[in-house]
Amino acid sequence: EDKVGEAVTLNNIGKAYDELGEKQKALEYFNQSLPIFRVVGDKRGEAATLYNFAYLELNRGNLSAALTRIEAAINIIEDLRTKIASQELRASYFATVQGYYEFYIDLLMQLHKTNPSKGYDVQALNASERARARSLLELLTEAHANIRQGADPKLLEQERTLQQHLDATEQRRIQLLSTQYTNKQLAEIKQQQDSLNTQLEQVQEQIRRTSPRYASLKYPQPLTLSEIQQQVLDDNTLLLEYSLGEDRSYLWAVTKTSINSYELPKRADIEKAAQSFYENTGKQKAPEQRGLGAVPREDSLEVTTKLSQILLSPVAGQLAGKRLLIVSDGALQYLPFAALPTPDSIGKDKNPVPLIVNYEIVNSPSASTVAIIRQDTNGRRLAPKKVAVIADPVFSKDDERLKTSVGATTGGLPLQSANLNDLDSLALTRSATETGVTFQRLPFTRKEGDRILSLIPNTQSQSAFDFAANRATATNPQLSQYQIVHFATHGILNSQNPELSGVVLSLVDEKGTPQNGFLRLNDIFNLNLPAELVVLSACETGLGKEIKGEGLVGLTRGFMYAGAPRVMVSLWSVADEGTSELMSRFYKKMLQDKLQPAAALRAAQIEMLQTPQWKSPYYWAAFTLQGEWK
Repeated sequence: EDKVGEAVTLNNIGKAYDELGEKQKALEYFNQSLPIFRVVGDKRGEAATLYNFAYLELNRGNLSAALTRIEAAINIIEDLRTKIASQELRASYFATVQGYYEFYIDLLMQLHKTNPSKGYDVQALNASERARARSLLELLTEAHANIRQGADPKLLEQERTLQQHLDATEQRRIQLLSTQYTNKQLAEIKQQQDSLNTQLEQVQEQIRRTSPRYASLKYPQPLTLSEIQQQVLDDNTLLLEYSLGEDRSYLWAVTKTSINSYELPKRADIEKAAQSFYENTGKQKAPEQRGLGAVPREDSLEVTTKLSQILLSPVAGQLAGKRLLIVSDGALQYLPFAALPTPDSIGKDKNPVPLIVNYEIVNSPSASTVAIIRQDTNGRRLAPKKVAVIADPVFSKDDERLKTSVGATTGGLPLQSANLNDLDSLALTRSATETGVTFQRLPFTRKEGDRILSLIPNTQSQSAFDFAANRATATNPQLSQYQIVHFATHGILNSQNPELSGVVLSLVDEKGTPQNGFLRLNDIFNLNLPAELVVLSACETGLGKEIKGEGLVGLTRGFMYAGAPRVMVSLWSVADEGTSELMSRFYKKMLQDKLQPAAALRAAQIEMLQTPQWKSPYYWAAFTLQGEWK
């Protein structure tokens, strides 16, 4: 009488016959499975069977029948995800069903091939928007609504207590890793963490359900083509949205008045080329660094040419005079399109013209994200002051600034002598160890900060150098008084544990005492920072852990949640002096020449490209603007 087990078994037998090529038998078993799932109310099982039906019908050449089945499955998925109150669980569930959307997009584009006038490519673009960054859209909406305001104080106190317990448990885990430990001890702590996380998610779910603001909150639906054209694009902007698939990939080129779609090679081929470029240009070693750093070597023209031919040649005729809004997918999120050769320059010269020379480039997790950012910032007053610069922190006890202030002679990093009861110091130690980062002084960040501050009156700026470049400054509510917030320091990307990614600030105070200088991702989510622009002049700040359907979940998302409509970040470990040079040029273009951030970045990158010392893409291509360009 285990009806769910019966339905699952029938479904699996149907899949087996499908794989064996016995389509009619497979159909019989799916037809037995589906009504049982419906009777017992197992929506996930129903969706899975409908997906199997769709796959079977596609293989039989029944494209219209396949479309009916997969649309029914996706409607169930959309309904199921809205019933999950936990953001993390909603995102993780959505990641498990990305294959449905990939199939749906591919099917629609196959139908477009046979019926190009029916608008299937438009439906495919709409499906692409439905498949990406949904949790980010909802997070941004929740942030704007401030759902904790008016929530039950007891629930808020429970949330704080559980977070403290989780911190304490993580502290014990890290301490354990520095001693002789057994697998049993680690497993016990892991079990405690899992239990606390479950309790925390349940409390946060209760907060959402009982919050007056959450009750009236309406989550946004991803935009359709016509809405993208009306709400996001202008006459000068071309949207290039990519969707990578197992057998085929796709590109949609959308203007204010048109849409064109193209079939591209499969995901594996595109990602292999993108990763080759990243390894060749961005992941190199160097002495003066803002992270792992690099010494530029000859870039692979063959790789960049191949990528340009795959990703840009199909739309070469539509690029002229346009700003490019890039919505990437998969490994393309690591790729600086600015460094790719302009399609019409390939083969005409030994040194093809990089895309940035002719086009302003902006990146976004989805087109819908831009619309939500605009909605949230519409009518928001500009902060009264211009720029806050946090730069040149003190990382070690042997820093000359510390010797000057207290006569200290002890060497070594504070990480090595940090208080083992300080959770944040331990977290920084762990993250640095896992990512291979060391913290040397970055002398050019001071020069960078001084150059920026020289462009504006003292009354319009705040400088936090040396010991003042600390966590207290970064979390001070006064920072919300500035239109631009600039961090020039080390950054840590921890793709295994994204919550340990962050920005590294002063690790010792004026007396040489180790202090918490790690601004972690969860700290950033808790900031109130409605700056017009946040600049992370650090390493790999644009990256994060990739969750299918959500893109890279990293520091960019944290600062957007905190209130910034645009964030400038790096895609690889950048050189200290080269970054200082790029930033100085960028701010001069923005503050003196009054260019918008995206245009200012482009102008600065072109100047770097034209300077022999800085012409390698390693020095200028890493930085990208994410979010709103207006």
